[in-house]
Amino acid sequence: MEAASSEELQARRLAVTIGTAHCLIRLADAGEILPLSSLPAPVRVPLTQPWYLGLVNLRGNLVGIVDLAVLSGYEAQARERDSRVLVFSPALAPNCGLLLSSVLGLRHISEMTQISNNYDDENELIGVIGRYKDKAGTEWSEIGLAALLKEAAFLHIGR
Repeated sequence: MEAASSEELQARRLAVTIGTAHCLIRLADAGEILPLSSLPAPVRVPLTQPWYLGLVNLRGNLVGIVDLAVLSGYEAQARERDSRVLVFSPALAPNCGLLLSSVLGLRHISEMTQISNNYDDENELIGVIGRYKDKAGTEWSEIGLAALLKEAAFLHIGR
């Protein structure tokens, strides 16, 4: 039973949109998801990149919020009613969060067809570790939060 539930957990991904991109994130990498409207406005930090939106106080902990779309060279995500912040798992980086345009629920990666194994020219966002297509024809980019934390561009928030 434990092996079956572990395999099930490994096959499920959190489905989100970052800008217009459909993305998948491993559940183990995600800490919590919060409505952007429930958080105070991020406080800008002087001399940081435009994609680093600033810091928010989350229950006494400062969390830096990043717009991955801007970091990847795209337009800033609109901050709307469906916008969320995905806080990284404390095992990865307890003080980091990604701005999401929306959360779409859970998807089973085993029900998708793999398009590529790793980063290639077709990937639009930094941190992509694989691309998939579902039965409806929607293409999904899997964002590896651990891989994102190794990206030099992501680590250098200063101007």
